[in-house]
Amino acid sequence: MAAQLIKGTEISKQIREEITKEIQKLKEKHGIIPGLATILLGEDPGSKVYVGQKEKACNKLGIYSERTDLPSETSQEDLLALVEKLNNNPKIHGILVQLPLPKHIDASNVIYAIDPDKDVDCFHPVNVGKLMIGTGRFLPCTPHGIVELLRRSDITTDGKHVVVVGRSNIVGKPVMNLMLQPPPGGNATVTLCHTGTKDLAAFTKMADILIVAVGRPKTITADMVKEGVVVIDVGVNRIGKTPEGKAILAGDVDFDAVQEKASAITPVPGGVGPMTITMLMKNTVEAVKALCN
Repeated sequence: MAAQLIKGTEISKQIREEITKEIQKLKEKHGIIPGLATILLGEDPGSKVYVGQKEKACNKLGIYSERTDLPSETSQEDLLALVEKLNNNPKIHGILVQLPLPKHIDASNVIYAIDPDKDVDCFHPVNVGKLMIGTGRFLPCTPHGIVELLRRSDITTDGKHVVVVGRSNIVGKPVMNLMLQPPPGGNATVTLCHTGTKDLAAFTKMADILIVAVGRPKTITADMVKEGVVVIDVGVNRIGKTPEGKAILAGDVDFDAVQEKASAITPVPGGVGPMTITMLMKNTVEAVKALCN
């Protein structure tokens, strides 16, 4: 039996329709338009595309968008001053500083400077701590997107063995914590693997649900998973170009081979990727709703 495709593009569309309705209610009941500010330093092509996608999503959903592009040589002092200005701007409910930042800027200092109530990326230590104890207002965008992909695909995590490959602060660690939350929620048994893990396949073969976020194409092969596994592939790796110059993308999982054993799997592209920006939009709306309560 062919694996069920977990289509992030379709699920993202469902959530955006819900967000649009919430935004309309906020406008009608409270006269507030959610506002998201993005800050981009430098000319990194990937970052420019990503910020552009966020701006486009805001425009489609009716979220006020304020974008600031700065040269890569911008000082940390000037960047922090801009963050503080946005912290005090009542039109802005979410602030996102696009990472990575130039080497001369301490990213931690910038993240710590963002008002936790406007930290829609959920990177501030206050919000990370709340995530740990299950009281977070915001959930980190990609991990939250994974949770929604599973939930809306009728794939339960309750009592399942979830194996996470990758320990980044953006995906691996927070998704591990979400999977550990008591019901309603993850309620799973979780194993976290990383570059120091010996015999990775021994762990991935035990997974009922395998979440992979390592940034290396086709790290997980068919012989590393069991029959019926659910696979969430977070990786998006450029492995070449078509004759027309279009990027060829591959996930961290060998999709063609693994789908023959999986019960459900996310494609790349069109799986986890569309969910990240959608959940950012949702967090921006949640920031406004918190003000209205």
